[in-house]
Amino acid sequence: MQQPHVIAYFADDPTRVYQLLQWIPVLERLDASHPVGILTRNAETQAIVEERTSLPVYFAPGFADLAQLYDDLDAKVVVYCNNSMWNFNSLLDGRMLHVHINHGESDKHSMVSNNAKAYDRVFVAGEAAVQRHRAALMELDESRLVRIGRPQLDLRPAPLLPRSERRTVLYAPTWEGDAEYNDYTSVDVFGAEIVASALAVDDVRLVYKPHPKITSSLTPAIREGHQAILDLIERANENDPEAGHAAIWQGDILAVFPGCDAMITDVSSVGLDWLYLQTDKPIMITDRHHDAERLRQEVPVSRCADVLDVDNLAELTDLLTDRLDHDEHRIARAAMRHHYFDDNGVGDSTVRFVESITELVHIRDTHQGSAVVGAA
Repeated sequence: MQQPHVIAYFADDPTRVYQLLQWIPVLERLDASHPVGILTRNAETQAIVEERTSLPVYFAPGFADLAQLYDDLDAKVVVYCNNSMWNFNSLLDGRMLHVHINHGESDKHSMVSNNAKAYDRVFVAGEAAVQRHRAALMELDESRLVRIGRPQLDLRPAPLLPRSERRTVLYAPTWEGDAEYNDYTSVDVFGAEIVASALAVDDVRLVYKPHPKITSSLTPAIREGHQAILDLIERANENDPEAGHAAIWQGDILAVFPGCDAMITDVSSVGLDWLYLQTDKPIMITDRHHDAERLRQEVPVSRCADVLDVDNLAELTDLLTDRLDHDEHRIARAAMRHHYFDDNGVGDSTVRFVESITELVHIRDTHQGSAVVGAA
């Protein structure tokens, strides 16, 4: 087996492994140009990843294990899909270039932090992400930001939804985050009301696809809201078995998009994925904080979407009915797609990703060669 040029480092437990799994198909494509290995620090995570890919998966539970593995592998570039505190164990190694690739494009506060300054490069989707970093961070070297788009959106997973003659509304809420400032979920505040309103639309199929961490949340209000949604869907199917309402637990949400006609979501990467892939279809964004001006400033996609909050939620059935027939924001969404993802078409982001990694491999080899000459 050829030694990896690129290491995908992931230190967290299985509750966060979705962050890495969405990158695996892209990493497998990169492997054709530069051998890729995945490095895990948790045994349960290692087992999950090994089931999902033929790429080599390494295990280094302790810091000494990690240091020895890096000595043995002599990789060139390390990529990181989150900001785990355990990333700093790896960042100590100065023989490789370190690249933050994140696990989505989102307007959440957690998308930008001073952690970005620890990496040699930070791959971002487009102009919106650059502006987000510029606004949030002082003394940031913007030359480290590399605009590549979002390679996962080049993939075309097999559709998960059966065909339906009904119009399909997708409700795809995010999780509650690690802190109040980063809590954008609608599940606990009006998730059940959203679902009830959508179910009341004539000739509609409702599909519920929650963030993976909602289904394992320990927060009582989230668990109660999630169960209330499931109960509503179950009763709706009992009353109308032909409707096909569904709650989808597993699988790639991108595989749900093709069967849907409109989406309701929170501030998250899912809404921007929809903007990119389903630009011609309506989107609605929730605002649990009831702060329209803040949302407009911090979440540009909200400017080309209908915003749902406590003031207008009672009108959601009528609004959905109208938007499915008369989409008023379609032209604005096309312009906003460019703001987030530049001019990328299908396939472009993967090309940019591979080219950017290739450039870093060459830069690293140049630096290493200079170091060897200097040592001599």
